[in-house]
Formats: sequence, C-alpha cells, structure tokens
Amino acid sequence: MDFSLTEEHLMIRDAARDFARTELLPGVIERDKEQNFPKELITKMGDLGFLGMMVDPKYGGGGMDTTSYVLVMEELSKIDASASVIVSVNNSLVCYGLEAYANETQKEKYLTKLATGESIGAFCLSEPEAGSDATSQRTTAIDMGDHYLLNGTKNWITNGNSADYYIVIAQTDKEKGHKGINAFIVEKTWDGFEVGPKEDKLGIRGSDTHSLNFNDVKVPKENRIGEDGFGFKFAMKTLAGGRIGIAAQALGIASGAFELAKDYSKQRKAFGTEICNHQAIAFKLADMKVNIDASRHLIMHAAWMKDQGMDYNVAGCTAKLFASQTAMDTTVEAVQIHGGNGYVKEYHVERLMRDAKITQIYEGTSEIQKIVISRDLLKG
Repeated sequence: MDFSLTEEHLMIRDAARDFARTELLPGVIERDKEQNFPKELITKMGDLGFLGMMVDPKYGGGGMDTTSYVLVMEELSKIDASASVIVSVNNSLVCYGLEAYANETQKEKYLTKLATGESIGAFCLSEPEAGSDATSQRTTAIDMGDHYLLNGTKNWITNGNSADYYIVIAQTDKEKGHKGINAFIVEKTWDGFEVGPKEDKLGIRGSDTHSLNFNDVKVPKENRIGEDGFGFKFAMKTLAGGRIGIAAQALGIASGAFELAKDYSKQRKAFGTEICNHQAIAFKLADMKVNIDASRHLIMHAAWMKDQGMDYNVAGCTAKLFASQTAMDTTVEAVQIHGGNGYVKEYHVERLMRDAKITQIYEGTSEIQKIVISRDLLKG
C-alpha cells in the first residue's frame, strides 16, 4: 500500500483547497447563520467536477479514484462542512448507487445529469420511526401493476429541497421484512411529492435538510433499482461507501480546527509568552495532530481497499468511527485553546465544533459502527 499522492491527486487537492478558501470562506459565517447554501456555489462545484468525481466519464463523471474524493472532501470540510455534505451525498449515496446498481436506461436518464452537477440528488432512507434500524420502513410502495404507489414520510434528508431526483427506500411487502424493501428513483416534479419545512439544526446549517412527504406518488415500474426486494441491500452497500466520505468530512473539520488553533496559539500571549509555549497548550496540539494523522491513514486505507475492489465495509466503519470522534475532540479543544474567543463566531471554531457532532450520527451512528466492527471481529 503506497499512500503517497500522485501529481494528479495534488492538483485535485489544490483545486479543492483554492475553491474552499476563495469561494466558500467568504460568507461562510453568514450562510451558517441564515441556514442557506447558494445555488451558484453548487453550480461551481459541479463545474469543477466535484459532484460526480468517481463516475465513469461515459456518464459525464470525472473517473477519479476514491483517494481523490477523500482529498476534496477534506479540503472543503476544513472551511464549510455544509458544502462538503452536498458533495458527499451526490457522490457517495446517489451517483455511486446508480452507477453500481441501476440499469443502463436509468443511468442515461439520471446519472448523466447528476454526475455533471446539472441535477442534484438526495438519498431518502431515514424516517421518524426508522433511523439506525433501517429495516423498519413505514414508507410503502404498493405494486399497482405498471407502477408503484408511494406513501410515507422521510426525515433529515440532505439536499431535501434543492434536489431534482431522490432515491427513496420503501417497503413493498411487509411480510418479507427487509427482503420486501425496494429502492426507487423519484422526480421532484411528480404529483403527490411534497417538501416539508427546513430543519433548524445545530450544525451544517447551510445544508438543505428537510422532511419529505409522499402522498400517492405514482412511480413507474422502470424506476425501481434492481430486482424486486433489492432495496435494503442497495441501501447498505451504498452507505458503506458513504461512510468513507463522512469520515473524510470529519477529518476535514478536525484539520480545519487544528490549523486555526495552532495559528492562534502562536499569536495569543499569556503570562509573558505565546500560549503555544505553555505545555498545557502544546500537548493539546500534539494530541490533535496524532489523532488527525491516524484518522487520515484509516481513511486512506479504506479508500485504497475500495479502489482495489476489496471488502471495505469494516474499514469504512473503522475510519468513520475514529475520525468522527477525532473531529469532536479536536474541535472542543480548539475552542478551549481560543478561550473566550472560541465562543465567538468570527473565529470559526465554534461552528466547526457544531458541525463535528453530526459526523457521529448520520450515515450510521458511532454505535452502529461499533456493532458492525464487533460482529466482524467475533464472527466464526
């Protein structure tokens, strides 16, 4: 395993870093306050190829590897995790799922637009009664012959109002349990589809998070992904790759907070010297650096396994579990190093601390990651 970055990797990383600093940083505090992420910034991310990075070029994607994706996620997340979660969902949960499991007609109709950023996607699994327990789907899709009739509610959907296409997981045959679940491609303009109120969130406040309601939405048979009953397996396989992206988001949040704390510690003076010269602060910075480096290696390993066609499920869970904890610990300490200024929005670290928490929750809570890891190590 050689994790050294190629010249292409460095170019992609630098492009993401430049975009984050020149386009995302101005206005990031205001976007957090106003819970808004402008459409023009999404368009620019699409123009840079960030919304379909790993998709085959024949479908309009960048044809890049997972390492490239991880690098972009880290750089964007250092500045604005609300931007990076848009990139994560469109790449990991929507484009990946369609490219891996949709048929050619579906790919030509939907993936080609999603990969270029012409359209935005959303992934709809969570419900009021189904978060970590994804088998408890209350949303139903009744087979009506030439179409399904979709009814139910989805919660906490990223890109909820800004998306054009939605991958919706629904129960078709309750008696079959998780084997009776299907995945469907739903278009925003269809009758019966309704976007609920925007969630007023603790962090990633710029991201577009809504509940969705489906009231007798007619979904054509040709919009089911895979064979009948494939939906639960589709969701689990898609989320496995998504965890690498969220781990990279957590890494970026931690890295951004660390860089701010380090720079601040070299400027702020107390007791006659810069605070970085006090062991209490220097040791905090050392702990941050160690955990960030360890997170990066775990993420790069999971990304490498994915690109090698290996089973990366546990590696992805491990990376997400450790990196999300690192994000939480690092941002809390970054606020502490800033002292009273850490509580002030203009110093950015309080926002990064609020953004960090969600990485321990979405696309599988830390507790779910531990279940997956422990089952694997204890099997046999």
